[in-house]
Amino acid sequence: MPTYSYKCDACGRGFEREQRISEDPVKKCPSCGKPKARRMITGGNFILKGGGWYSDGYGSSGSSDSSDTSDTSSSSSDDD
Repeated sequence: MPTYSYKCDACGRGFEREQRISEDPVKKCPSCGKPKARRMITGGNFILKGGGWYSDGYGSSGSSDSSDTSDTSSSSSDDD
């Protein structure tokens, strides 16, 4: 289940709740009890780890080098 961050507009306190995606957002602040809590937009916690995941989304650096040489040769023929 995803963890959502909330902040209360009344007391300013922040809190987190683990909820299903289908659940409605929390409205009542657990600290002050007022219905002023709102869901905050935060960054995701999806991280690619391990072998095979590259920052450019492609294979090893050897395969990207071969695509670079084909791109330069095709661009020079376009200029003619």
